[in-house]
Amino acid sequence: MIDRKKTNPADAWRPMLLLLLMALCVGAAGWKAVALHVLERDFLQEEGDARTVRTVPLVANRGQITDRNGEPLAVSTPVMSLWADPSEINPRGEGIGELARLLELDAAALRARLEENRGRRFMYLQRHLAPFEAERVLALGIPGVYEQQEYRRFYPHGEVTAHLVGFNDIDDNGQEGMERAYNAWLKGAPGSRRVIKDRRGNVIEALNTIELAQPGKDLRLSIDIRLQNLVYRELKSAYLERRATAATAVVLDVETGEVLAAANQPSYNPHNKTLIEDHSVTRNRAFTDIYEPGSTMKPFTIAAALESGRFTPDTVIETGNGWMVVGGRTVQDLFAYGTLTTTGVITKSSNVGTSLIAAEIGAGPIVDVLERFGFGRAPETGFPGEQAGVVPDPGRLGQHATAVLSFGYGVSATAVHLARAYSIFADEGRRKPVSLLGLSEREIAGLPRERVISPIIAAQVLEMLETVVDRSRGGAVTGARIPLYQVAGKTGTSHVVGASGYEENLHNALFVGLAPAVNPEIVVVVIVNEPRGDEHLGGAVAAPVFSGIAAGAMRILNVPPDAAPRPEPTPRGSLQTGAEGLPEL
Repeated sequence: MIDRKKTNPADAWRPMLLLLLMALCVGAAGWKAVALHVLERDFLQEEGDARTVRTVPLVANRGQITDRNGEPLAVSTPVMSLWADPSEINPRGEGIGELARLLELDAAALRARLEENRGRRFMYLQRHLAPFEAERVLALGIPGVYEQQEYRRFYPHGEVTAHLVGFNDIDDNGQEGMERAYNAWLKGAPGSRRVIKDRRGNVIEALNTIELAQPGKDLRLSIDIRLQNLVYRELKSAYLERRATAATAVVLDVETGEVLAAANQPSYNPHNKTLIEDHSVTRNRAFTDIYEPGSTMKPFTIAAALESGRFTPDTVIETGNGWMVVGGRTVQDLFAYGTLTTTGVITKSSNVGTSLIAAEIGAGPIVDVLERFGFGRAPETGFPGEQAGVVPDPGRLGQHATAVLSFGYGVSATAVHLARAYSIFADEGRRKPVSLLGLSEREIAGLPRERVISPIIAAQVLEMLETVVDRSRGGAVTGARIPLYQVAGKTGTSHVVGASGYEENLHNALFVGLAPAVNPEIVVVVIVNEPRGDEHLGGAVAAPVFSGIAAGAMRILNVPPDAAPRPEPTPRGSLQTGAEGLPEL
């Protein structure tokens, strides 16, 4: 007999239940798929459009520019720029008119731009807005309008430092001055990161950083902003008073070769370059403009004479009645000085005296000294557009050309050339580089100092330059004097070169001075271009500017005064009779 087990009724419907549950799951999944693709399609499309993964740039913060003491001269401030994805924007849509109004744009022009750029994914709407201005635009909620952080350059001292510091374009690239010269150093490198943004450009979630932004490096300049302000004020005052076409001043540290100040007139506002009508105003004339320096070159002729061994400081030179014919042309002095010594030729600024010296020693030794002192080649400061100037070939100079070379014609130089050359007399005949960067003590100790003339001759010339401003020793340029300090210097007056030769009634007035005269701390060069009015000589126009700069510089630099107090300088603008002879060319 076969034994049969009794079947449980539940076992019969259990597989059916399992199949039913599976069918329900499949049905639910199918329903969800239908809902996602059909019923909720618009909602999901909206959310997908609103939240997108984007790679956004990380803008690098540009390095600061400071003066030698850390005072900011150029800093970057964060700003917001608005951009659009034209493919996401309906140019005829609502809100475009309000967008244009907030950005102060013409609505029709904005719509036209959006239409023209439909095939692009990026278009700037407005750049460098204050954050609150950008927020007002983003609050409109217009799809396809986004923001990104950028930096805008700010120059705390404005036009006082404009020519030296320079300025940047809207993309933060240096265009002039030290901003341009050290653009790569200051700029840094941008980075990027992946983020999820909503339609208003707001970051919902930062996913990851692809590359960190590398901030730019700071740049410490050699200038002292206190001196820079002083030089700017003194120079602007003279520029306006003399109704000049331009003016330049440079202050150089004798010991280190650092430029402590450099200013030009007219200046400009680096924050509002749209107001600049003549872009030549952005030129830093101290480095880029060359001039025939006139009688400020006489000390180099005298140095060549002393070096030749044919002259001493006391050698007698007969200048007669103040004129002579050289190579068929006349050279003359302002007055008839008669018998002078070599020192007296500098004291009285005798063109006849230096012409007689040049006739004796020839052009070769003069040109040799000029080249050793750095004339005829760029100072290599790194400043954009710096000029080398011109030193003539001595083999091609006739008698007259040699004569006028001795008092600063036929040779050209910048204000920086003159500053460095005079610093050689102050530093025992040694030439060193000119620096626009603040130097450390270690860098100063390691400066190359090339001997270009003997210490004895340098000291002799420096003493001669003292006589120029010392009435007790025959000097007439008392307008260069300052209280409590003896100074040294030389005037220069040169005719301006026009289209058809030298302009008879247009001049450049120059003064190069050292303060104090004993162990000089600074060299100051002042050039006033084409002063108008009754006075045009270097002693009357440029020397008083030197006086104002040098007096203030001694206080700022805490230079101890000379042992014996000295009289006050002659007031600015007074005529210094006999300060400068004018050549007839």
